[in-house]
Amino acid sequence: MMESNFLQLAFGDGTPKKAFFTALVVGSILTSINHGDMILSGEYPYWLKIVLTYCVPYCVTTWGAITGKLARLKKVS
Repeated sequence: MMESNFLQLAFGDGTPKKAFFTALVVGSILTSINHGDMILSGEYPYWLKIVLTYCVPYCVTTWGAITGKLARLKKVS
């Protein structure tokens, strides 16, 4: 029961789409800040670092959506 509620909170109401676009923007900014000089010099950082740079804002956005939805549900109850 709890698992289905969590999945609904995490994947309902357009949360993945919002998290994806946030990760795209924030991940790109962070990649350019953290690895831009290396990329511009023709070197490429370890791919896992780049993947994680995009995953973190995705997870943070999703977690924020979940906690916001839970807070709204508690107010209604």
